Amino acid sequence: MKDDDNPMSAANTAPRCTARSKRTGKPCQGPAVAGWTVCRFHGAGGGHPAGKDHPSWRHGMRSQKWISERKMLNDMVREARAMEQLIETTD
Repeated sequence: MKDDDNPMSAANTAPRCTARSKRTGKPCQGPAVAGWTVCRFHGAGGGHPAGKDHPSWRHGMRSQKWISERKMLNDMVREARAMEQLIETTD
């Protein structure tokens, strides 16, 4: 049997998964998915999209955009309070 006749030859020659077992410390040794350094069991190509397309999306009030907007607003309020105190002390 020739090597190219065997359907597993591609899997056997593929790069190996770089994930390690927490319990034994040994490498996974499964074939890595093309374009990834880990196998399909260890997260290659997995996960949900970020933002509104994620199934757990609720309201977005903890998104990076809202966090930066709140920080900017808080900074403006602090500056306004500091100016108000300066005005009161000069009177």
